[in-house]
Amino acid sequence: MTGDDYRAIADELAAAIAAGRLRPGDRLPPLRRFARRRRIADSTAARVYRELGRRGLTVGEVGRGTFVRTAPPATEPALAEPGGHPIDLELNFPVLPGQSALLAQSLGPLLQQDEAMSAALCPGAAAGTPVARHTAAAHLTRAGWTPDARRLLFAGSGRQALAAAFAALVPPGERLGVEALTFPVIKGIAARLGITLVPLAMDEHGVTPDALRAAAPLRAVYLQPALHNPLGTTMPEVRRAEVAALLRELDLYAVEDAVYGFLRPDLPPLAALAPERTVLVDSLSKRLAPGLTLGFLVPPDRPAAPDFAAALRSGAWTASGFALEAAVRWLGDGTATAVEADKRADAAARQRIAGDRLAGQRLRTDPHAYHCWWELPEPWRADTFVAAAARRGIAVTPSGAFAVGAGHVPNAVRLALSAPPVDVLADALDVLVGLARRAPEDAGAE
Repeated sequence: MTGDDYRAIADELAAAIAAGRLRPGDRLPPLRRFARRRRIADSTAARVYRELGRRGLTVGEVGRGTFVRTAPPATEPALAEPGGHPIDLELNFPVLPGQSALLAQSLGPLLQQDEAMSAALCPGAAAGTPVARHTAAAHLTRAGWTPDARRLLFAGSGRQALAAAFAALVPPGERLGVEALTFPVIKGIAARLGITLVPLAMDEHGVTPDALRAAAPLRAVYLQPALHNPLGTTMPEVRRAEVAALLRELDLYAVEDAVYGFLRPDLPPLAALAPERTVLVDSLSKRLAPGLTLGFLVPPDRPAAPDFAAALRSGAWTASGFALEAAVRWLGDGTATAVEADKRADAAARQRIAGDRLAGQRLRTDPHAYHCWWELPEPWRADTFVAAAARRGIAVTPSGAFAVGAGHVPNAVRLALSAPPVDVLADALDVLVGLARRAPEDAGAE
């Protein structure tokens, strides 16, 4: 058999899927059985299955096998654009009633003063202004940790701050460690920067020290210690200390995504434990709203640290003058503090609703998070469940959107709890748990 024959077999199976002879949800034979039927080597069969996965035609699930996808994967990273479903449990941008009026009131003087507006319409700089740096540093203070205002930088969004951090730390072709389940946008950023992602094994406390050691050499590692997306869990103090020690031992930088950290102000960031080894990234997208956002980048407290300001400028990722001026006013006059406090109460209330409506289900989350991870009951599969939920007008995200690499993914979905009104959220969760208690073939008949 030639090296290209596995592609011919993959083409044959792809044609069967396109013709409907293999239907969405059908399970392919176990790899060894498939190899025996085809009279090919196990290694060739494995290449066939990997090729089908690479084409987006199949998905592997831990302990269950390989299945024909319910729907083709999106061409862009998951969660990139709002969906068309009436009830959105996919995107997580919390906006509270009355919040817009409060933000608008704070911006009144800016819009009415010619001098202030003229300054806001000037180009932004990576370092912002001294006032902006000190105002932002004071607001980002958490559990006794305050970033050094002299080093704080500004980006157009948290995603742009992440891209700049990766560009500064990881040259094209080099390796970035990421948690095995991670923020989907990271995959798109890495692809555009030519960075290779290395999935790191996790346990109930987050990335494991053994996984970090085994993955070496890495140029950097991307972590979400607080309210991990998608799992919703928070890395305990002991594990954070272990990771901080490993960063020094392995001469490794960490990019800490702290975008949900405002929901846990009682916990210091990883940057507090390893300031010389951690690049902290935050933004206003969750704290306030996604429409006029701002990203924060706190470089490592180290003289020889890479030039993150240059990375922001070269990528055209610096903040706009207007967004920076608006943020300074929101952060400085107490508006942001009030909105964030309301969101902490809102997130906790929504978690209580989820815990009540999904009682008895296998959930992973934090009582302060705006999302939760639902390990689906048998015989449901994530893709099938997402499709069945969509038929009922509810958008949820399958585990595959968060998985790094082509390996098996957990049989789970992420539920984003922030968007619907609380009564609509409760009703939607009732629909989903009722769906989970039925057989997939019965649920699909409606």
